[in-house]
Amino acid sequence: MSPARTSTGAAPTRGRRSGRSTGDDRELAILATAERLLRTRPFGDISIDDLARGAGISRPTFYFYFPSKDAVLLTLLDRVTDEANAAAGDALVRLADDPRARWRELIARFHATFGGHRDVVLACAQVRGTNAEVRRLWAEVLERWVRAVEAAIEGERARGAAPDGLPARDLAIALNSMNERVWYATFAGDGPAVAERDVVDVLLDVWLTAIYRTTTPPVSPSA
Repeated sequence: MSPARTSTGAAPTRGRRSGRSTGDDRELAILATAERLLRTRPFGDISIDDLARGAGISRPTFYFYFPSKDAVLLTLLDRVTDEANAAAGDALVRLADDPRARWRELIARFHATFGGHRDVVLACAQVRGTNAEVRRLWAEVLERWVRAVEAAIEGERARGAAPDGLPARDLAIALNSMNERVWYATFAGDGPAVAERDVVDVLLDVWLTAIYRTTTPPVSPSA
């Protein structure tokens, strides 16, 4: 929901040793191993030896690429959020063309990205309470998305499509936080959860109702 964080379109990889190419095959093998192992076991049960063995390298070689196991998870989270930002594209810029379609496009693209990396998303959610760096990184990411949605809501109000109401920032925080929790429940099967086939449409209707007080917001007269 926000522009890329660097001029190259990629976030700095957290915790990596300096002087290595982000395309290094061994580094990518470590990351791929971590994501594969997360499909079958909690992050806490994955060891550095597991990561090194899966990547076909020794334990000492692992430390040439990452200083810790946590750094691997942080890098995976960076990559997923970068992918989500890229997938979002310019949907918010084109809101006035067809608000319902553009908001649906945004939510669907984020759902597809997070759903495609659900094991990373779930691992980060599970360790966030005890891992200050994961918590800080996610807070930074969420803040950028909140600001982007806040600006979009203010833009829709300025053109007369959305009524005044709650402060746009508070509404953006609530909507983004709702998405986070609903996706977590859907991906994890944690308590009452929306069926995955329905989750985008359910979230969309809540967003539209909260922002426009209707599920059929007006398009721009020039569209």
